[in-house]
Amino acid sequence: MHEAAGATPSPMTGYRALDVADEKGLVCGKILADLGVDVIIVEAPSANAACRIGPFAQDIPDPERSLFWWAFSANKRR
Repeated sequence: MHEAAGATPSPMTGYRALDVADEKGLVCGKILADLGVDVIIVEAPSANAACRIGPFAQDIPDPERSLFWWAFSANKRR
């Protein structure tokens, strides 16, 4: 997450965290990312189980279309 020009930096800016949580713990990394921490998602090659949780964009079940995944992975890096 990048700070807007002229914005006051968050006290959490400059920290980095690894997110190794399953679908039950994604919100923790989301909160840290929203506070300015550089959160990096670490997942198995077969992808995170949260990618298989719906609802899906345009009702097409696909790991890349999981709205659950995209909502709780916002502001994180892969």
